[in-house]
Amino acid sequence: MKNGPKPKSAAVYRKMLESKAEEVRQSMSAQKAAQVVARLDVPSDEGDLSQQHHEEWIFLNRNTIDMKLLREISDALDRIDHDTYGICMECDEPISIKRLDAVPWARYCVTCQELIANRIADGELVEYQEADR
Repeated sequence: MKNGPKPKSAAVYRKMLESKAEEVRQSMSAQKAAQVVARLDVPSDEGDLSQQHHEEWIFLNRNTIDMKLLREISDALDRIDHDTYGICMECDEPISIKRLDAVPWARYCVTCQELIANRIADGELVEYQEADR
């Protein structure tokens, strides 16, 4: 395995990741509060009930996306702890600093990410499975 990029210290990326995780958690809390405030105790008609169900569906989808991002951030923090951060999990080559600056939770280099995305699109691969912990 090769060493990952070092111009920024792991502490800088850790701070970026922790900040993003906190931002996502706050967003999730705000969404939940808005959902509770907007909810009608007794919908007055089928239109209100339909609108309420639609808003709940949107909330659940956003929550699912946010939870996935939090897992990816947590996995990146684990990689920092195990000195594997910045190394592509597919080819073991360093992930570019430009990519890590843009997506600090990236687990793959751009080339491998594109190959994996194509395999998912072709049905050859199931989308990201959580790494063994």
